[in-house]
Amino acid sequence: MADFDQELDASGLNCPLPILRAKKALAGMEAGQVLHIIATDPGAVKDFEAFAKQTGNELQESKEEGGKFVFLMKKS
Repeated sequence: MADFDQELDASGLNCPLPILRAKKALAGMEAGQVLHIIATDPGAVKDFEAFAKQTGNELQESKEEGGKFVFLMKKS
């Protein structure tokens, strides 16, 4: 069983698209649910850190896997 509620594949998208798509996905989710995001833009790492600070959503995980960046964001 996956430890997230919804997945967003933002591979191939450049900033700010991964953030915008994540924002839209999170808007449709319940508080406490977790969004799993996959991105290929290296800028996404800093973007998601800033996004978490700005929105109060919790960035639970940020890692690189085989050239892709994987994030787990919990909706506040």
